[in-house]
Formats: sequence, structure tokens, C-alpha cells
Amino acid sequence: MSGYDTLAEVYEWLISDAKLSPAEFAASFADVLSLLPPNAHVLDCSCGTGQLAVGLAGLGMQVVATDASEAMVRRTAELSEEFGASVRTVRADWQELPDHFDDDTFDMVFCVGNSLHHAVGASGRFAALESMSRLLRRGGRLVLASRTWELVRARGSRLDISDRLVRRNGRDAVVVYRWEIAPHWEEEHHIEIAVAQVDAAGSVLVRSELLSCWPYRYDELEVELHRVGLRTEMSTFNPEAENYTVVASRG
Repeated sequence: MSGYDTLAEVYEWLISDAKLSPAEFAASFADVLSLLPPNAHVLDCSCGTGQLAVGLAGLGMQVVATDASEAMVRRTAELSEEFGASVRTVRADWQELPDHFDDDTFDMVFCVGNSLHHAVGASGRFAALESMSRLLRRGGRLVLASRTWELVRARGSRLDISDRLVRRNGRDAVVVYRWEIAPHWEEEHHIEIAVAQVDAAGSVLVRSELLSCWPYRYDELEVELHRVGLRTEMSTFNPEAENYTVVASRG
């Protein structure tokens, strides 16, 4: 698993303006949330800094937030306290989830924020999906958001530098992504993310992290979801779009 312990301190610069507030982040999933029963039990198993988890708790759901990064879990707990939200936080990667929760526990599991590609290879990805599926009740749903890796790989190795300053908490920063695209799909790829903060005096503080990832094709994901007992109900996959969301239910 990759880290994010360094990026956790500046992760808000990587979140879009539209999803920065917990309420707005949760509202972006209004369609699937409308399918939940009252007081639903929900797991956000790639919680990041907690915007979605806190937003879901604000809607009256029973929320658990997990992440492989201890720093991310800490920031989620801090955000929960700031908003007075009841969110249980646990540091765990996907394969550790069954050690913390019983099978058939949750009505919905979220795996968003382009996180699944950090699972190590096809076997790691399958194990992650299997863990998430086990935790769902019958009829429960997995909500998974992913990069369109077909598009990412077609662009090759490159440097993406933001063309604007991003302002968070009164501070500006430039965000840089450096992509290392391996020759073959099944090989380890890398993304280096740097956040260069600029203060009023012109000083620059850079925090960066090199992250490992193992990309996958959309049709591979569909097959793997089926293998772990999930049926795709909705998909926004478009080979020309940057990201997509899949909603799959447990039979």
C-alpha cells in the first residue's frame, strides 16, 4: 500500500472546490444515498481527510471511516470533531477490514477518491474488492470511483502543472503531478504529487510524495466485481472522461 502520510497535511489542495465541504461532498452522491434505509450503516474505506464521512454523518447515517494512512485517519477524526459529527475512525487497509468488522455489516460501502489503484496488482485488487463485498449486507451496494486508466496510459509519462493557484485556508499553492507510466498494464506505475505552498512573503514550502499504483481496465474491474458477488447497477464509464463511478450491489 502507498502512504499519503506526507500529503495528508496538504490534501485539501487536491480536493475540488465542489467537494471541499462535507455537505457538498455527500450531496454529490445524492442519487445512491436515496436508496438507503433510515439510519443506514455506511463505511467509507478510503476516507482521506474525511469530507465524505463527515458529510454522511451529517445526514444522520451511522458512519465508519477507514484508511491505510494513520495521518488521514487522524485528520478525519479532527474534521469530525470540528463539525460535531459522530464518525468512528479506524486505521486499516482493505485486506484488514474483515479483522475489524463482521460480514454483512454495512448497507453501503464507499471506495472513492481514486484509491483502488493503490491495491498491489490484480491479486491485491481482488482481495480488496472481496473484503468490501463481504462487509455488505444482502442488497447492499459498493460505490466505487476510479480514474479512467485507459486514458491515463494513452497519455504516457508526463508532468502536469496546475495553471492556477489553489487557495485553501488563506494560503495559495500550485499542484504538480508527475506520472511514470510503465510499459505494461500489470507493472507498477508511479504518481508523484507535489503541493507547493506560497505564503504572503513569497516563500515556498513544498510537500511531495511518490505513490505506487497498479492500473486496470474497466472491463477487468467489471469481471472482478462479478467474481466477488457484486452486480453492476450503474456505471458512468466513458473512455473519454477522466473519471467514472460504478455502483454494484451484493446479491
